Amino acid sequence: MNEPPPAVTDHAAERMADRRISAEAIRAALDYGRRVYTRGAVVYGLGRKEVLRAAREGIDLSEYEGVQVISKNDEVVLTVYRNHDFRGLRPGLGRKRQRGWRRVG
Repeated sequence: MNEPPPAVTDHAAERMADRRISAEAIRAALDYGRRVYTRGAVVYGLGRKEVLRAAREGIDLSEYEGVQVISKNDEVVLTVYRNHDFRGLRPGLGRKRQRGWRRVG
């Protein structure tokens, strides 16, 4: 986790400052977060499961839980935010697939 984060857009730098998200938090999300490809970008998210997995390896990421990073081609960070709701980042679950019974006919 000693690498610097990739290039950051002016927008992302503003969001980092506004939301008090550090470069270390971004690096942690890129290194340990789940990765979901959506709409031409990559979303990295550090949720509860990723924090627990890192803790088993002796790495404390608890202060970064909820950090999500939007990146373009893993080269440029477009924006960053905190969101503890990771339902939108579950693989295979989209708006088209819903739970429950559906009436046929």
